[in-house]
Amino acid sequence: MNIIFYEKPGCINNTKQKALLAAAGHQVEAKSLLTEPWSCDRLRSFFGNRPISEWFNPSAPRIKSGEVVPSQLDETTALALMIEDPLLIRRPLLEVGETREMGFDRDRIQAWLGLTPPDRKEDLENCPRSRG
Repeated sequence: MNIIFYEKPGCINNTKQKALLAAAGHQVEAKSLLTEPWSCDRLRSFFGNRPISEWFNPSAPRIKSGEVVPSQLDETTALALMIEDPLLIRRPLLEVGETREMGFDRDRIQAWLGLTPPDRKEDLENCPRSRG
């Protein structure tokens, strides 16, 4: 399966996520989440019916500092903030044909695309640099 994978270049977890997808036989086309010319409609299409607070990267500096509080935002404001500052977007964003998803929940990805089970259940959603 061909997967367009929007990432933050250099992100440790995005690198591991792409490797898992490739190991499962998928073709992964990586694109920078930070330089993609997002529109509100296109970006919104990755979030489905998930709550606005889940659209955001909890490790983003503006969220960690309390400057941006996702639970207090409406959809229009949230999208405008993410287009202005793509570091706020939960990653990766994945696109296969017309289907779009965000984040790397293993169960969700397994059900949608299929993965080769890894040797360990490592957290690939949260930035390892923000832990501990």
